Amino acid sequence: MYKSLLLATVAVIAPSCAALAGPLSPEQRSEISASIDAYAPRMYEVSDTIWAHPELGYLETATADLLQSELKAHGFTVETGVAGIPTAFIAKSGTEDGPVIAIMAEMDALPGFSQSASPEKHEQDGLDAGHACGHHMFGAGSVAAAIAVSDWLKATGTNGQVRLYGTPAEEGGSGKAYLVRGGLFDDVDITLHWHPSASNSAEQGKSLANISAKFRFSGISAHAALAPDKGRSALDGIEAMNMMVNLMREHVPQETRIHYVITDGGKAPNVVPDFAESYLYVRHPDPAVVADVFSRIEKAAEGAALGTGTTYEVERVGGAYSLLPNDTLGKIMDQNLRQSEPIAWTAEETDFATKLQTSLKKAPPLTSVSEVDAYSFGDQGYYSTDVGDVSWVTPTAGLGTATWVPGTWAHSWQAVAAGGMSIGHKGTRLAAETLATTAAELFQSPDVIAAAKAEFEEGRGSDFKYSAMIGDRTPPLDYRLSAAN
Repeated sequence: MYKSLLLATVAVIAPSCAALAGPLSPEQRSEISASIDAYAPRMYEVSDTIWAHPELGYLETATADLLQSELKAHGFTVETGVAGIPTAFIAKSGTEDGPVIAIMAEMDALPGFSQSASPEKHEQDGLDAGHACGHHMFGAGSVAAAIAVSDWLKATGTNGQVRLYGTPAEEGGSGKAYLVRGGLFDDVDITLHWHPSASNSAEQGKSLANISAKFRFSGISAHAALAPDKGRSALDGIEAMNMMVNLMREHVPQETRIHYVITDGGKAPNVVPDFAESYLYVRHPDPAVVADVFSRIEKAAEGAALGTGTTYEVERVGGAYSLLPNDTLGKIMDQNLRQSEPIAWTAEETDFATKLQTSLKKAPPLTSVSEVDAYSFGDQGYYSTDVGDVSWVTPTAGLGTATWVPGTWAHSWQAVAAGGMSIGHKGTRLAAETLATTAAELFQSPDVIAAAKAEFEEGRGSDFKYSAMIGDRTPPLDYRLSAAN
């Protein structure tokens, strides 16, 4: 029913809703901010707990349980194990009639980023993984926002449903793509998200689509000196494929990115390796270009196997669409970011940041954490995220907040360090308030939702049909197991 009313673009609004129509009043904004503040101490505890116990993609069992328990304690109904992923979940609060606004929560860590909450590089004993992309804050902050929105819906009697999507394995596992492929966003009207950063911004840019895959070659082992003629080197197959891929770089569309590592090249030089593996990514702004280049790489693998007398198989590990940005939602997000309580550091936090910046190549002013970058739309970014898949099936907008010291890049020990102390807390609080106020404003602004949907439909085109870059494979629940052991 709501969808048909939305298409009519709000000809009549009931008196009870009329008082809530449009942007938030100062009183409403203050109430939501107070709700965030009331939950903030627990949000910091949740974030710190996840930071101290980092879990890799599809292995986020304790993390998912913690986030779910927080939502259940605040009246959400939770569906677990969605899309065939044990750690994926959907939590719901609100009414069946009215808009559905989703907030996404990531949770996975990265291998090889053990780091204490110290301004100097210092690994933690017994810990290999670390939250170098800040997904511990992402999850905790999104849960806090969803709880605040749920409380606001109940307090105001506003019709609609807020959902928290627990989305695992963003780091190379393409977790969201499986939720999208499973139709779990089909009835969502608007989706919001955020990401830890070194600055505050609601810019809505584009990302790179990607496909990642593991190429595994099999050959025949033999003594490399006594009987090399009896062997067929799987490593030769990998190297021949990689050589052709590198030659291909001259003949692919501009902005194509191809990168790989050899994850297994044999165990001893005097043994012809009968197994070798390469883990490869292809990226480009256009998903169609990614698919075409990847098919050419598959042909290179076939040729390499023929030329080296080996066999090969391909496992497509992940794949994501490029982001489809939404200017209508981005401007609303930007306005709410600017009206949220700005970040203010203590003397101790400033001292921590000053010391940490000595390890960075660039040291922007620390005062920038209390500022908001100028809004921009449509700029090309050179990263990939499975948020892209969501953005092609529902209007989507996100923001970044300063959870890290200015000058810090994601996937660094410096990001882990600041994310494990109060600097990370303050950026997370800003994100939670901005998400919550943006969602609340959208719930009472059906005209804005209609405009965002119209922009969304125009952007993806009338003939668009979603087809996952991951293909029809099942979620690769074991893709991080070797890194976890």
